[in-house]
Amino acid sequence: MKRKLRFALYLAAVAALAAIAAGCGSSNKSSSGSTTTTSSTGGSGGTGGSQGYSNGTPAKGGTYTVGWEQSFGFTNNLDPTGEYLGNAWAILNNLLVRAMIGYKHLGGAAGNELVGDLATDVPKPTDNGLTYTYHLRSGVKFGPPVNRAVTAKDVVYAMNRLANPKDGAEYAFYYSPVKGFEDVVNGKAKTVSGITAPNNSTVVIHLTQKTGDFNYRMAMPATAPIPPEVGNCFEGKPGNYGRNLISSGPYMLAGSTGKFTSCAALKPFSGYAGANGNHLTLVRNPNYNQSTDPYRKNYPDKFQFVINSNADDIFNKVQAGTYDDEESSPSPKTLRKYSTDASLKKMLQSNGGDRTWYLTMNLTQPPFDDIHVRKAMNYIIDKQALRLAWGGPILGSIATHIVPPVLYNNGLSEYDPYSSPNSAGSLQKAQAEMKKSKYSGGSGSCTASACKGVLMIGDTRALDNRMIPVIQANAKKIGITFTVRQINGAYTTIQTTNKNVPISERPGWGKDYADASTFFSALFASTSIIPDGNTNYSLVGLTPALNKAKKLGVTGNLNNIPSVDSDINACLPKLGQARIDCWEGVDKKLMTKVVPWVPYLWSNVVKILGPNVTHWNYDQFADDTAYSQVAVKQ
Repeated sequence: MKRKLRFALYLAAVAALAAIAAGCGSSNKSSSGSTTTTSSTGGSGGTGGSQGYSNGTPAKGGTYTVGWEQSFGFTNNLDPTGEYLGNAWAILNNLLVRAMIGYKHLGGAAGNELVGDLATDVPKPTDNGLTYTYHLRSGVKFGPPVNRAVTAKDVVYAMNRLANPKDGAEYAFYYSPVKGFEDVVNGKAKTVSGITAPNNSTVVIHLTQKTGDFNYRMAMPATAPIPPEVGNCFEGKPGNYGRNLISSGPYMLAGSTGKFTSCAALKPFSGYAGANGNHLTLVRNPNYNQSTDPYRKNYPDKFQFVINSNADDIFNKVQAGTYDDEESSPSPKTLRKYSTDASLKKMLQSNGGDRTWYLTMNLTQPPFDDIHVRKAMNYIIDKQALRLAWGGPILGSIATHIVPPVLYNNGLSEYDPYSSPNSAGSLQKAQAEMKKSKYSGGSGSCTASACKGVLMIGDTRALDNRMIPVIQANAKKIGITFTVRQINGAYTTIQTTNKNVPISERPGWGKDYADASTFFSALFASTSIIPDGNTNYSLVGLTPALNKAKKLGVTGNLNNIPSVDSDINACLPKLGQARIDCWEGVDKKLMTKVVPWVPYLWSNVVKILGPNVTHWNYDQFADDTAYSQVAVKQ
């Protein structure tokens, strides 16, 4: 499982945010996320508090213009088969493609609820959880130049394309439970045997094992239908299809006109100049039937995404109304202005991003091979000070456990096993835990030599420069001191197991889709531990045999490292509330019996809107603007 690249621009902004006062406008209270309201700052990162904007009755028409900083940066040139950038997902799923399963394009828990999109409904599995049958809506057509009805065979083709490694898929691993999928991946077959289309309106998918979140996987844009007559023009050419993407949604690339005759006659559509181009222009798909789509509102006639390398100019144009929205990095001056000026405050939107930021501790390295030291670290860290280093409450809510509560339908929103007044840390509780440690000699301090000069890996961002002194000062109170090594691009180091990194302040993790498995399987399953690119930084579940077999090069204490493999495997086949309850149990076990992290922030996504916007919503799935819900003045 890979770490999704959904926060590329957001992370670029982090270094600039410390100047925002800690008191500017956030609440940690939960919101249902089911309505759109006029709001100011402060969506709750952990509970997915929905902040929307409404200024009058939304009307059809107009152009919605988005200023986009530097470059689009799409990972596969907007080709749905391999596109893995969250900003691109917001465009694809809201405007261009209709996967079998979809979302309501809202914020909060309601925005993570599955609904039928191309399919008439969300099917329940049959055959003891191994078969999923999807029935396609009638009246859904591809846009020009294909101009025909979408059929089940188009979905089968897209899934086969997803399995072919030559076509650039970046998250094909999610579909490995499909019967015959890995045979295509490994070159043993040309088509996936477990995906069939018995007629033009039915897709049947057979799995080899129960996969309780399979419908979530079928809501990802790579599963949306692709017409083979166009897709075949780009076989073995990853990303090239993005310039000729054929719409199944309400909008299409400008220049998608005429009728398809041949691959030779097909030229890149004018509305998109590629991932390194300066524009992306979408217009209405004339073949789209609104009656087939109960959730997309599709108010604007046109969308323009415009590249602008100057962030300050982007926000000047947003304020002036030249742009209506932005994908950029606001400066402290801009955020301060919008969070304090009463006339502008309503245009600043802050919504929970389904992402946890945390300190990771390596269970094999002293002194963190002792659970009491790890618990003491959870008690001593001043999370409020770390949030202030990020920029204050506007950037998120205090994290108290692994997975943001919105992925539990706001369950565990009050769960805080290491609570302290104002989340500022408790020396008394930390010392009480440290007394139980083998490194303390019965005192409330880590007195052993293993506690001195412990290697901490940090990054070189301005944010890291603000966070590291806080962590050092907190840990010193319980006798732990650090030798800090800051590396530009620290992930490479902490993801290499033979580096034996004891602790790092760099990591964060966000969902790929609205299920806690996208956290637990990648971050804590022993099967996810690999020598390079490893994301189980704490090495939960590592054994001496596994260390040797995978040539991980881990040195340290490998005895009796706790595992949650059986707990994860028990949850994977479950459905509904039983699945949520199961994942909550894994979260609690990790926080109290394993303790691999000090989670400190559930981050928000901050957006600034222009004065012509009359209606705006957040899309919880993509962690971005719900473009299918926006409207502008005429």
